Amino acid sequence: MNSSDGVSRVVVGVDGSPSSYAALRWAVRQAWRTGATLDVVGVYDVPGATGWSEPPVDAAFEGEQAAKALSEELDSVLSRLGEVPPLEQHVVRGNPAEVLIEASARAELLVVGSRGRGGFASLLLGSVSQQCAVHASCPVVIVRADAPEEADSADLTP
Repeated sequence: MNSSDGVSRVVVGVDGSPSSYAALRWAVRQAWRTGATLDVVGVYDVPGATGWSEPPVDAAFEGEQAAKALSEELDSVLSRLGEVPPLEQHVVRGNPAEVLIEASARAELLVVGSRGRGGFASLLLGSVSQQCAVHASCPVVIVRADAPEEADSADLTP
């Protein structure tokens, strides 16, 4: 068990993309099957924080908006699944790949979508999922947006 608190953890990255929703559904099922706590991680960055290309923004406001978006995304996906395993939400400012790789140090499994919101649609893997697959401290599952939703919530109960 990698977690310092002795609890088995499945970490899943959620960014609002269809593949991250599929990853969340997959992670919920896996957490049920293994009795793990689900750590849902949303990552945001402040435009222009590292350069002069964007006008200044309120970092606290951006963080609040990211937390609100993550809660809405969770409600949207999880409300259709019925009962869910123990869950913790984390909204972190930074580079998505770096944040998820860091979170993998305390997890038994890291689950990410194959393609996020940005980048080039023609690529098979997104840059975040590729970085996680190469550098995570635990096994990584990469879920495609067209992954089957696997039946109903009755299949989710332990």
